[in-house]
Amino acid sequence: MSELRTEGARRPIRSFVLRAGRMGPGQARALAELGPRYLLPYRPEALNLDAVFGRAAPKVLEIGFGMGETTARIAAEHPDIDYLGVEVHTPGVGALLKRIGELNLTNLRLVQHDATEVVRHMLAAASLDGVHIFFPDPWPKKRHHKRRLIQPDFVRLLASRLKPGGYVHLATDWEDYARQMLAVLSAEPGLANTAQGFAPRPPYRPLTKFEQRGLRLGHGVWDLVFRHP
Repeated sequence: MSELRTEGARRPIRSFVLRAGRMGPGQARALAELGPRYLLPYRPEALNLDAVFGRAAPKVLEIGFGMGETTARIAAEHPDIDYLGVEVHTPGVGALLKRIGELNLTNLRLVQHDATEVVRHMLAAASLDGVHIFFPDPWPKKRHHKRRLIQPDFVRLLASRLKPGGYVHLATDWEDYARQMLAVLSAEPGLANTAQGFAPRPPYRPLTKFEQRGLRLGHGVWDLVFRHP
């Protein structure tokens, strides 16, 4: 997901833990065959996103796409929008590359790197039309809350990368994290809430199987949609 820096800290606080996930043969093949075309190397210089995608179109960043099913579905259903996905875990990158090949998606590119560094160094100010962060690691133990991705400094950075009218869309199934998200985004002067608190789920965000199961069991899911004025 992302690496968070704190004043005076010797080491940055990471919002993710790299796990040695297993790669299936299909994922490994997609990584080898499709990676050179769709996986962008991390470089500390701003991307020309229109050049990357070969066209002028709205650009949306997705941070932490997991195994990529939701990302691929959104990209397939919105071919007029270009999506840049950021993920640190190799199996997820391989899985999404596999879906890109299966669906012949041309409007999706990936970066396998820390999200904070990608946003800070690879994305220019006012370059994005939207940001999606769906179900980030909730770090449920109180002593780990400092590892949560949604913190004031990172939200301020995201806001600076949005075009006027651009949006940030967050979703979580942890209520206390949802309330923290709402407080952090509400305190950012570069963003304005589109709802009176939490937002209804926008139709472009599909329900995952895990989410559908949780809703059947009575678990809550909270969406937040804020816009850059």
